[in-house]
Amino acid sequence: MNITVVGCGRWGVFLAWYLYRCGNNVYLYGRSGSQRTERLIKERTNGTVTLTEYVTVGSDLQKAISNEIIVIAVASQGLRELMQKFSDIGFSKKTFVLCMKGLEVTSNKRLTEIVNEYIDGESRVAVWIGPGHVEDFLRGIPNCMVIDSESEETKELLAETFSSDLIRFYYGNDLIGNEIGAAAKNVIGIAAGMLDGMGLTSLKGGLMSRGTREIARLISAMGGNEFSAYGLCHLGDYEATLFSPHSHNRRYGEAFVKGQNFEELAEGCYAVKALISLAERKDVELPICQAVYSVLYEKKDAAETMKGLFSRSRKKEF
Repeated sequence: MNITVVGCGRWGVFLAWYLYRCGNNVYLYGRSGSQRTERLIKERTNGTVTLTEYVTVGSDLQKAISNEIIVIAVASQGLRELMQKFSDIGFSKKTFVLCMKGLEVTSNKRLTEIVNEYIDGESRVAVWIGPGHVEDFLRGIPNCMVIDSESEETKELLAETFSSDLIRFYYGNDLIGNEIGAAAKNVIGIAAGMLDGMGLTSLKGGLMSRGTREIARLISAMGGNEFSAYGLCHLGDYEATLFSPHSHNRRYGEAFVKGQNFEELAEGCYAVKALISLAERKDVELPICQAVYSVLYEKKDAAETMKGLFSRSRKKEF
């Protein structure tokens, strides 16, 4: 199929490489003037992924929206601006596939809700979520991921188009739960990194069990299936997010408590704001998310706050 990948970050470049590997025609779009885009055009590599000459790289937004499938891998807070640009150009009968995990901070909306504000009745939106790091995939290490959409036909099309020996796709059946779970796992990843930075890695077991339960409660309150929190969107992504040396969110949390700079995108920093707002609206207690928020934005002491999570009442585990 003819596929556009929007975003020349680490994940976007991998997606272009992967989708070409699956036998598709791929156009990788990056912003004009972006150093990442310019390097890919000139060198065909970002230092990790090397693209074949048959993957076209460019900054033509008109060309980007001309393909039938638009795979988006940009920062979550930039999605609305991108969709507005597409809308200004005009399009119809497109399938948008969101490959980022987050919530819009200003509205607390899920990313598919944002896309739905801009698409016509003949276009569709889906999410591609689940565990996996570029570095592992390039080494030939396989993983399982999820495609979810309100359209069964869209899920079937994408799973068939995107599946390979490297990634096995499952059909999701809870768009709300999968989106909330995927966004929230990055926040738990930051908390895990904070524990690593304080030499408290042994507490990750408690973090995982409690984290899954609190996000399950929020998913249920939002109208989703609470059991989605135990699937690939959340708990199933913990190994890649809470333990992997490649996890941006875990590394961000560790760097934060050590007072070190970390320049890569950590989506959990934005998601936690939206999650706390949603929790207040739905009257759901999210102690781990609240702890991360307090440390990042209320300047609470990280050691005291994180240790406080594990000195809660002994009467109940969750």
